[in-house]
Amino acid sequence: MKKILIIDDEVNVGLLLSKFLTRNGFEITTAANGSAGMECLKKEEYDLVLCDFRLEDTDGREMLKNIKALYPKTGVIIITGYSDIKMAVELIKMGAYDYITKPLYPDEILNTINKAIETQYALQESGGSDYGSTKPAGLKENKKQVLTAEFVVGTSKASKELYRQIELVAPTNYSVIILGESGTGKESVAKSIHMNSPRANEPFVAMDCGSLTKELAASEFFGHEKGSFTGALYTKIGHFEMANGGTLFLDEVGNLSYEIQAALLRTVQERKVKRIGSTKEIDLDVRIIIATNENLQDGINKGRFREDLYHRFNEFSIFMPPLRERGNDIMMLAEHFLKVANQELDRSVTSFSPDVVECFMNYRWQGNIRELKNVVRRATLLTEGNEITMKTLPLEISNYRVSAFESSPSAANNEQKEAKHDLKNAALGAEHETILRVLREVNFNKTKAAEILNIDRKTLYNKMKAINLK
Repeated sequence: MKKILIIDDEVNVGLLLSKFLTRNGFEITTAANGSAGMECLKKEEYDLVLCDFRLEDTDGREMLKNIKALYPKTGVIIITGYSDIKMAVELIKMGAYDYITKPLYPDEILNTINKAIETQYALQESGGSDYGSTKPAGLKENKKQVLTAEFVVGTSKASKELYRQIELVAPTNYSVIILGESGTGKESVAKSIHMNSPRANEPFVAMDCGSLTKELAASEFFGHEKGSFTGALYTKIGHFEMANGGTLFLDEVGNLSYEIQAALLRTVQERKVKRIGSTKEIDLDVRIIIATNENLQDGINKGRFREDLYHRFNEFSIFMPPLRERGNDIMMLAEHFLKVANQELDRSVTSFSPDVVECFMNYRWQGNIRELKNVVRRATLLTEGNEITMKTLPLEISNYRVSAFESSPSAANNEQKEAKHDLKNAALGAEHETILRVLREVNFNKTKAAEILNIDRKTLYNKMKAINLK
């Protein structure tokens, strides 16, 4: 018999749902608020949770985050009023299976619940993930092993070394620092380490430290008790507690304040956490993976980052190569993102035109994998036929062309022979090279390029026109 937990502070709604679903063969438990619902989940496993979006002590967003972190196998359906539908759609993106709106209709409820449970069981049968299942050669087979959509098997030397390091560190409990530019897929690698570790069936909790204010950081990390400070209207489970038994991924950790770093060091050293306003210490068994695009050693030298905390984290480090250094991996990733975009958009685009392939291979991809993914998705949406062409690419990419001074070696040599004593041409060539180099560095942002070149935008446009850059 399938077990369902109903969390709703309207007693009548909970009672009606309980009676209806019991008659239809489900075992039902009800909870009158979020805290009671979480207590029920601690005591028993449920196939599905029906959770009202507005509760007296919390809301659907917080409940979904806690449930998915602590009980990832449990499906969640949000019950909402029409005014909250926009938020409900966002919650689906966060991991909810679906939402149902009030007033509640029996047939709709039953249909949605049955589909949710079928989907949940199908995911568990196949290994339980929303992510892609591309596996690099060498990683051992594991029913729970899952690699993310950005994590595509590559053939470049940099990719092979990356996979080798994941295979090496995943089975251990080492803390890991993942270094690399923004958009290179650091969280994807962190998930892959987790899914190929003995902790694969436990929570993977990701936390963006770059968006945390000093005031919120302690509550997000360690949690708080209801009433522990002004605005603490309900008990909150912190990210360390959510990740207990599993993996905690801290992104952009270099942005944390020095005071929070000190509190973090104590937790990492002692493997204990205490919610704000509580005297009870909770034992932790958490693997920590951090990511940064900053130079933490430079932060240590400038007094912005604690050296002792750095060494606690740096038991193993992985460098994420930028996309421009991954050679043929670029088109492998592009092909993969094309398949994903076709599924998302219900399209049937099959290929990239030769000039798009050439453009992709020569472009610098300052935004790395994230930029490539967005470009392919956009192009798939705009493509009318079966082939992605240059006209569907953003201007900063379609305008990224080899200019006249970067022509073939033989042509360049001839030009140099003809004009080697021509200082005017030499000066123009150097100017053109400088303009193109700066444009590439700022990803063809004309305003930034003009500032760096110390000229106005109109002058920059005229000079770009002169070298056939639109």
